[in-house]
Amino acid sequence: MSAPSPLVLDTNIALDLLLFADPAAQPLARALEAGAYRWIVTEAMREEFRRVLDYPQIAPRCAYYGLDAAQLMARFDAHSHRVSAAPRAPVVCRDADDQKFIDLAVAHRAVLLSKDRAVLATRRRLAAHGVVAARDYTSGFPEAAASIPPTPAAGGPA
Repeated sequence: MSAPSPLVLDTNIALDLLLFADPAAQPLARALEAGAYRWIVTEAMREEFRRVLDYPQIAPRCAYYGLDAAQLMARFDAHSHRVSAAPRAPVVCRDADDQKFIDLAVAHRAVLLSKDRAVLATRRRLAAHGVVAARDYTSGFPEAAASIPPTPAAGGPA
């Protein structure tokens, strides 16, 4: 079996995966569980996720799912692999807060999943550096290169 492909998830995708029980995130969950991808994060990404859990619009969702910030951070840590911060990439994002995701994806030639328009606007420039940036992870990352294996159709939350 080959080494898992590196994967960078922006905070919204991480929330879909770890908090919102989004059925559309199930193919991503299965791909991570199967070891097809290795979700890499930096300390700054982890801290951003932690900070977002305190947002007034997120706290009620945590309560709805019966989760608290400590449980969600434990999920984050269990699914992700911490790596060192990456040097500034030659691809610059209009939103400085999102640059860390681009930097890490370029440094590791990772698939970058994001819902952020500023990040997705860099797709062509990222492709020139070996990075596939996609928004849709619902059926095996359809926007990604052929080297990314498809996942089975979602059968509901796991």
